[in-house]
Amino acid sequence: MLKELMFERLRKIDDLEQRQILKDIMSGVFVNLIDYQNEWNQRLEERIFNEVDDVENKYDVYVALSSIEEIDPIHDYLFPLLPSDLENQSIDMKQMIKLIQNNEPVILSNLFLACDSREIEQINASQREYSGSLLTATGPVAIKVRLQKNVMYLKEIEKLYFTYQVNGIPWRTINHPYIHKFFHVVLSECPMLSEDLDIRGITVDLEEYEEKKHVHMVPLWNIERHEVKNIGFPIPAMDKVNYEHCISTRKLGTQHGYLVESDEQHVRYVQHNEDELTIVSPRDKSGVWTLLKVTQVDQEKRFNSKYEILSNRRVENFTNKFVRNHQTNVKTKAEIIRLVNSFEVSHQLELRDIEIVDVAPNDAISYPVNHFLIEEMEARHKKILLLSFKRKRENSFVSNDILSFLVSEVQRNFFEYRCMGKWL
Repeated sequence: MLKELMFERLRKIDDLEQRQILKDIMSGVFVNLIDYQNEWNQRLEERIFNEVDDVENKYDVYVALSSIEEIDPIHDYLFPLLPSDLENQSIDMKQMIKLIQNNEPVILSNLFLACDSREIEQINASQREYSGSLLTATGPVAIKVRLQKNVMYLKEIEKLYFTYQVNGIPWRTINHPYIHKFFHVVLSECPMLSEDLDIRGITVDLEEYEEKKHVHMVPLWNIERHEVKNIGFPIPAMDKVNYEHCISTRKLGTQHGYLVESDEQHVRYVQHNEDELTIVSPRDKSGVWTLLKVTQVDQEKRFNSKYEILSNRRVENFTNKFVRNHQTNVKTKAEIIRLVNSFEVSHQLELRDIEIVDVAPNDAISYPVNHFLIEEMEARHKKILLLSFKRKRENSFVSNDILSFLVSEVQRNFFEYRCMGKWL
């Protein structure tokens, strides 16, 4: 900035001889001095920035969506949210007939709908029946099916939340819009079936939603399970009741984040060190522990998919790191704006207005992403904190979900209100 100003002033000198002399003096002395000063200013800034230790960025969760055929089984950082999704899902006719006889739901398949959150709500609430066929060796068998929300992925997020609590790691809402758009195809009507019937496939006609239907889709994230043994034998803890179990993370990579997957009965607390974990547990014998490895994402190694990779990663700057390390309960409009803009996905929209209202508006489109915290966060008697956003890019089928993610993060910090979001 200072160099540009200096050369701008030089260009305004009319006497060319004087301009040349002054330019030589400036270039020989002051430019080098300015570069030297800028270099040391940058070093000072980096030093101050790095002094604020921030372990939270080791637990950034990245998510994606892919078809089974496109999944790389040895990918560096993206893994199936449920490994069972990669297994061949065949229909057991004996089990199917038994479920039908007991009037229990028969899940035929799983599918993904590229619809926005409003359409997903309507589909889930309608309980419509759709026409389908069982493809058999003797020809198609006409059936009726309905769609039922697949909550298996949501349960995995809930389990992850409690794992964070056990490990003493601050929770951040998981920004995974894709998992809210999966449905089970449930059999609702069919003719009498024989046990020796060979079902080779299933087709379903979703009518107006047919173009948005995708089968054999798998949600991904950067979390991978590992089974790890103790280092040596457990030693008595300071409380003389529990035992300390040490687990090395050196082979798995010290740059990643790690969580011990267990419950409070088996884990009292976990101490996270640079290359090992110390688990304080009532267990007095060595054994195998399940670790969740939150893999650091290499942005240069791209993931080929038409669905974008999203995350709950925060913008890396001094203010955000300082606030996370000095937890202060600031209840201001400026803090809401800072909180929303602290996430990388906030570049897709802009927070335009914040107001407190008594009645939920009809055009509110957000939904609670932290569904397992609804009772704590969203008591009906509370006033509504309404956040109004404007899109900064072309609308997509996940825009409402990203808005809901940001509103849910505000909800975690402003629990005095029921937080809702809408588009302007």
